Amino acid sequence: MRVEVDVLSCVSSGQCVMLVPEVFDQRDEDGTVELLDDTPPSELHDAVRKSAMMCPGAAIRVEEPS
Repeated sequence: MRVEVDVLSCVSSGQCVMLVPEVFDQRDEDGTVELLDDTPPSELHDAVRKSAMMCPGAAIRVEEPS
């Protein structure tokens, strides 16, 4: 799994941080998403997928290996 974020689409809701703080954080100055780990371990994959689905700005993109 590879994770990408679109900072311009982020609406700073923080749902991703609440779901997977090991992978996502928010910038102090504006609350915009920060990606901490673009290749998270397999035990976090389900939570990362859920955070992408729940993101109100559709700012999280998950690429699955083929």
